[in-house]
Amino acid sequence: MSGITSRKRRIFHDEDSMTAMNDIMFFLMLFFLIISTLANPNVIKLLLPKSSNSTTIAKQPITVTVTEDHKYFLNTEEIPLANLEKVLNEATIRNDDKTCILRIAKNLTIQDLVDILDVGARLNLKMVMSTSK
Repeated sequence: MSGITSRKRRIFHDEDSMTAMNDIMFFLMLFFLIISTLANPNVIKLLLPKSSNSTTIAKQPITVTVTEDHKYFLNTEEIPLANLEKVLNEATIRNDDKTCILRIAKNLTIQDLVDILDVGARLNLKMVMSTSK
């Protein structure tokens, strides 16, 4: 009988089994954080004007972006203003969609907006202005 009582009984602790789960959760969180930053690396950052009205578009239309320093982008490709009409026309022919999302920095003038809208009117495009809430 003394042999049975002299054996050490290991007591099971809940903390022992949770350390592996904590490690797995940490690595999953780290993985998703890294992937989320790589998901859309070609986004052009700018402050958009605010609007109380908003609708979303399910298709992938052509996007024209004008930054604060008057750089023009068609989707993510920088183009000079002089070539905007030609490149936009080629893009709409390839895309078969006559919708164009206009992203213009909020501190630019109305004339900058009208210049882009004029190009869209000459190409018979539906211009939709992107805003933030």
